[in-house]
Order: sequence, then C-alpha cells, then structure tokens
Amino acid sequence: MIQKILICFENCIILTKAIQKIGVTAMDEVDMELEKAFQSKIDAELKIEPKDWMPDAYRKTLVRQMSQHAHSEVVGMLPEGNWLTRAPSLKRKAILMAKIQDEGGHGLYLYSAAETLGVSRDEMYEQLHSGKAKYSSIFNYPTLNWADIGAIGWLVDGAAITNQIALCRCSYGPYARAMVKVCKEESFHQRQGYEIMMNMSNGTKEQKEMAQDAINRWWWPALMMFGPHDKNSDHTSQSMTWKIKRTSNDELRQRFVDATVPQADYLGLTVPDDKLAWNEETQSYDWGEIDWDEFRNVVAGNGLCNRERLQTRRDAHDGGKWVRDAALAYAEKQKKRMADKAA
Repeated sequence: MIQKILICFENCIILTKAIQKIGVTAMDEVDMELEKAFQSKIDAELKIEPKDWMPDAYRKTLVRQMSQHAHSEVVGMLPEGNWLTRAPSLKRKAILMAKIQDEGGHGLYLYSAAETLGVSRDEMYEQLHSGKAKYSSIFNYPTLNWADIGAIGWLVDGAAITNQIALCRCSYGPYARAMVKVCKEESFHQRQGYEIMMNMSNGTKEQKEMAQDAINRWWWPALMMFGPHDKNSDHTSQSMTWKIKRTSNDELRQRFVDATVPQADYLGLTVPDDKLAWNEETQSYDWGEIDWDEFRNVVAGNGLCNRERLQTRRDAHDGGKWVRDAALAYAEKQKKRMADKAA
C-alpha cells in the first residue's frame, strides 16, 4: 500500500513538472511571437503607443532614457539661472528668463511622456534626488562669466539639437512627438547663444578673450554629451535595433564637430584642439581624443558642481511642497463640491 502511494506521488511530481515545462514552453513561444510582431512593427516604421504590447527591456530602456532626458532639462536650468540677476541688460535678462522657462517646459513634456510607460513623476523625482538617476554631465560645470551663457546656447544646445533631431523619429510615439516641439524651441536657444558669442567676439579685447575662454572650457564637455564611443556603449546597439536611437554616438558627435568648427571660424575663435584638421578623403574633421577619465569622474558624481546641482534641486522640491499640497487640497475640495452638487 505504501509502495503504491509512493509510486503515485512520484507520478504526480513527474506530471506536474511536465505540465510546467509545457506551460513555460508555450509562454516562451507566445513571447517570441509577440516580440517578432513588435519588431516587425518597428521595422515598418510604425510607432509604438502606450497601450501596445512591448518587451519589458524596451520599456525599461525608454524609462531610463526619457527620465534622464527630463532630469537634464530641469537641472540644465540651474547654470543659466545663476546669471539671471547679472545679465548685462534688461533685454538679455528677458531672453534668458524665457529660455530657462522653455527648459522647464521641456522637462514637463518628457516627464509626462515617461509617465505613459507606468512610472510615476514622484518615482522619477526620487531617483534624481537620491542620485540613482543620471542627467547630462555637461550641467555639472560652472558658469563663470556671461560668455558661458553664450557658449551653453551655442555649444550645449547645439549638441542637444544634433542628438534630438533623430529622436523626433524615435519608435515610441509619445517621446517622438514631445521631441518635435522641444527641437523647435532648442533651435532658438542655439541661435541666442551664437548671437551672444558673435557680439562678444566683435566687442572689446576683453570680451573676445572671455568668448575664447568660454569655448576653451565648454568644447570638450559638449563633445562628451554624446556619450561614450559606440564600442564602449552598453545601450547603443539594442536601442538602434528598436529605433529608439537612429544614429550612433560617434556619428552624432562627428556631425556636431563638422557643423560647429566653421561657426567657430566665422566668430574668429579657436577650437581648443591641436589635432583638429580637415580630412579631404572623408570630407569631415579629424580631431583629438576626449578625456574619458574626466567624463567618468563627472558621471560618477565628482564634477565641480554635482553636489551643488543636486542639493539645489532637492531644496527646490522641498520648498515647493506647500504649493503641491495646496493644489491637491484645492482639487479635493472641488471634487467634493461637485459630488455634493450632483447629490
């Protein structure tokens, strides 16, 4: 009797494992078919929308990239905000204020787009304020004089546009649509920066020296904005397969160099790279190597302004809590009034 029970028990175990195996295999096959259909849709240049099925890895990649992009827009307001009270004229102050306001708006577009993937705004803020989430390393450098505001508009926003134009064709619909408006506004920001640099380059000897000093300090960090070389990038290959990215880091960086060096020549400024030279064969510029140790050090949180930027963001978030609380209380009050009225 006991032997029969043991045999029955063993058979149950074998049957259970077989059912589990069949179930897992069936699920694997379903996932494979879904992924195949997903990739076919991307290859056909159709947008992926929030309610569409997508692989978890695709969703995670988008959340990481979009939240980092949103953080960069918001933290990017800080270096320029440093000069709002010291702008050389009322006109310059008004222009700079409008530009900073635009950057805040870009952050809101991108946070909203990221929320369509199931991550909350509060989660993204917490990740930024805790240091878990990254933002563009360029914003951890100080703005020492007014020419730096010109250099940020010309070089930093110029690099951003080079990268973001391709994102207008991103496979994820909400991200792509947000980037269309962002790029239109960023083009004005780039022109504003270039105009400042042009005025300073054509100004006094001291003003031209300030302009040259600004390009000396911002040129290499601007090139770092495109990320590591393709061979060292953890995400580029898969992101390009999914068409989140359309162009590789190195290709985007080269486009930026080729477009920007003639602009510097027109200003009469010198790009701080003794290896910079035009290559007739490739019809593009050859240039020196980026200091990747500096890049990694800033990304790791050890830049000149990393701690200051994060603390400023934390203070602003904490300081605005009463506004958020008041808005929520008002919304709840309105909701109750509507309910009472309906009753």
